[in-house]
Amino acid sequence: MPKLKITVGHCVVHVEAFDTSTAKAVAAAAPFESRAATWQGEVYFQVPVPAVERDDGARDVVERGEIAFRTEGEMVVIGYAPTPCSEGGEIRLASPSNIWGRTDDDLAGLSEVEAGQLVRVELVE
Repeated sequence: MPKLKITVGHCVVHVEAFDTSTAKAVAAAAPFESRAATWQGEVYFQVPVPAVERDDGARDVVERGEIAFRTEGEMVVIGYAPTPCSEGGEIRLASPSNIWGRTDDDLAGLSEVEAGQLVRVELVE
């Protein structure tokens, strides 16, 4: 599966895409630009993909480093810390989302992302 690079502000996230229809749809749309939206513990942005169905395995609690796709609104979601929905130290997204990739990059810089910042998604080799 392809690797993608997501750049938002000064933060760069390298994503290893899984072999899923969601990952294929996001990769097929690359390269593209979007604008960041933020929620405590989460950065998300719209992706220019046709409607993607919610997977049977979609979930709202994710592990740090998992990259998700919210089918409502066609959004890539990167949860990096507890959100207002979280219980304890978990990372709980606003709604169940398809998990389509993973990163080992440090996500701490995402806490400095401001709403409206440019997001660039591109394929890398």
